[in-house]
Amino acid sequence: MSTIQPVRGTHDLIGEEQRRHAHVVGTAREIAGFYGFDEWSTPIFEDTRVFSRSLGDTSDVVSKEMYSFSDRDGESLTLRPEGTAAVCRALVTNALTQSLPQKVFYAGPMFRHERPQKGRYRQFHQIGAELIGAAEPLADAEAIALGHAVLKALGIADYVTLELNTLGDTQSRTAWRQALVDYFSAHKGTLSEDSLARLEKNPLRILDSKDAADRALVADAPMMAEFLTPEARAFWDELRQKLDMFGIAYTINPSIVRGLDYYNHTTFEFVTNRLGSQGTVLAGGRYDGLVKQMGGPDIPAIGWAAGVERLAMLLEDVAPAPRSVVIVPVGSPDEAAVCQILQALRAQGIRTEIGYKGSLRKRMERAGKQNASHVLFLGEEELVRGVFRVKVMESGEEREVSRDALCSEARSIFAS
Repeated sequence: MSTIQPVRGTHDLIGEEQRRHAHVVGTAREIAGFYGFDEWSTPIFEDTRVFSRSLGDTSDVVSKEMYSFSDRDGESLTLRPEGTAAVCRALVTNALTQSLPQKVFYAGPMFRHERPQKGRYRQFHQIGAELIGAAEPLADAEAIALGHAVLKALGIADYVTLELNTLGDTQSRTAWRQALVDYFSAHKGTLSEDSLARLEKNPLRILDSKDAADRALVADAPMMAEFLTPEARAFWDELRQKLDMFGIAYTINPSIVRGLDYYNHTTFEFVTNRLGSQGTVLAGGRYDGLVKQMGGPDIPAIGWAAGVERLAMLLEDVAPAPRSVVIVPVGSPDEAAVCQILQALRAQGIRTEIGYKGSLRKRMERAGKQNASHVLFLGEEELVRGVFRVKVMESGEEREVSRDALCSEARSIFAS
């Protein structure tokens, strides 16, 4: 008989994998709180215009990867492929554009129809942070510092490198764009099919191409540093000074343009060599015009996102599965009394389970498979006497404890 499998590009989170996932999200949430970021939750699906406007029709996400559909009313909806645009939409629709800056943390599933591979799924999970309403390079440095702090708290900062670039201001970018068009137009015969399409719409994306022939051309392409206006250069210089103040090391990588169309000035990636070709684990940049695209005022912003699955793969250690106290009824004790003790232990913060039907031997075998730390035997005689046997599973040691002690001192009784 055939078994229904998860949809291609999705996966179940069970056991240690789920604990790793939860550890990444919980750690990031805690560190973001230290930096003054509040958590927001936006809908999993949005009006398609939220993403088609903000990400740009030249991005791979919009042109190839979005899960869009029409609902019964004929409205075009899209499963969110990323979190930044949704946060900006929420800022506008909740009338928060006059209460700035807003420092937002988010976590949740995203959806992209791309080729599944190690650490990359069609339903994946992201953590992210957005600092909205601050135009200073200090805001960029603080957002990057938060990302670095999350990686450090996860224990993976030592083998992750921060790569940094600038896309300049509008004037800088316009001049650079024209120089790229001129350069790549002279080499059309060598460009890949994707890059030929990007040449007309967004030549900056050619710099991010993985095609070998494209990469050879990119090596000699004009770089943004040649076209920075004095204002853009001052922003770039000050950003690096602020990162030095935060004590964050970085390398400059002129080819970082990011895959979405809304970035300007700062772009950055934290990368590792421990995940093969999928080396970027946390990345982002400045996107000063995005809130305006959502119908709000022209508000500056900086943010980043990180793939939870990739970060979870990098964790050295993860907390083991929690251990339980298993209550094993002996004979036919009064069920009401057993349930009272069960709930009394849980009320004291003890993870407690009950051994269901079966012989005593089978119940003990099941307790072992559950990795129980202790077994509490409850029989008719014990309930009458108010004294119960507790067995330490690792040592086999048994001792008696009173009902009163069990109901008031359980944490110390089951500490070992």
